[in-house]
Amino acid sequence: MFKPQGILPALVTPFSKDGKQLNKEALRNLVRRCIELGVSGVVPCGTTGEFVNLTVNEKKKVIDIVVDEVNGKVKVIAGTGASGTQQALEMTRYAKDAGADAA
Repeated sequence: MFKPQGILPALVTPFSKDGKQLNKEALRNLVRRCIELGVSGVVPCGTTGEFVNLTVNEKKKVIDIVVDEVNGKVKVIAGTGASGTQQALEMTRYAKDAGADAA
């Protein structure tokens, strides 16, 4: 059973300079840097990750990128909060299927 402990930073969600697309490479760099600094896990799409302003597809991409980049080195706690119950449930199921350790 997963027990949250240690340092678990909420990740910012980097965008392109025009603000229209996720900056996937910057997100990967951020995850790698957090791991290098010794975090216990990372939290994509949390309160610092601008989750309120992301589309469902953008949230899914962020979770996929982070889970892929972490590659089991640290825990991933996916932020799946939403303003509606159905979206929160959809995102929590997605996070589980994507390989997040918790949501």
